[in-house]
Amino acid sequence: MTRMSAPARVLLLEDEATIREAVIAALHDAGYVVHAAADGADLDATVEAFRPDLAIFDVMLPTTDGFTLARRLRRTRDVPIVFLTARDAAGDRLRGFDAGGDDYLVKPFVMEELLARVRAVLRRSGRTSSDVVEVADLVVDEGAGWAMRHGQRIELTATELRLLGYLARHRGRVLSKLQILTQVWGYEDYDPNVVEVHVSALRRKLEAAGPRLIHTERGLGYVLRAP
Repeated sequence: MTRMSAPARVLLLEDEATIREAVIAALHDAGYVVHAAADGADLDATVEAFRPDLAIFDVMLPTTDGFTLARRLRRTRDVPIVFLTARDAAGDRLRGFDAGGDDYLVKPFVMEELLARVRAVLRRSGRTSSDVVEVADLVVDEGAGWAMRHGQRIELTATELRLLGYLARHRGRVLSKLQILTQVWGYEDYDPNVVEVHVSALRRKLEAAGPRLIHTERGLGYVLRAP
């Protein structure tokens, strides 16, 4: 059995194509519905049609900056906002919060940190009720920071919990080491052996409480599925 809260809807405004596509992919992988654009030219119409649960705005957008767009959005809707920016001065951060921002992430950023901040802002705003995923006798709640099998809590490190959560959210799907590195650790040029080590440790802990859930697809990657 699998149970998840309804997917949150995320509006992304980012003019750098490479960053925009990477964030879209990460949000989709995390189970969110995404509408993305390179600027805020059609912001009012987009918000009316898409009705986002959260907005991610780059600050330095063409035509109209993210702070101005945030103020415009705040006038009509109570949508939490996360800013992305290359500016890290205290004054810039204060401007972001004064504009109605709920969080502020400086570029370059680790994708997993962005996803963690998105989850946190959605929880604080009440836009998502649960991060619980159930697969067979396994229950994972990343938001609360725990996992259980047969009603018994499994002691996991923070990294193991992120890894298990990622595998559980994509249960039944084979995930490559590169996908796991990018989404759990947030970078692509790290030694893939780190994935093997953590999967092995996670497997041992899970299998101490029940049959195997994480399987190796040789040459392809790993998949979590019910026995």
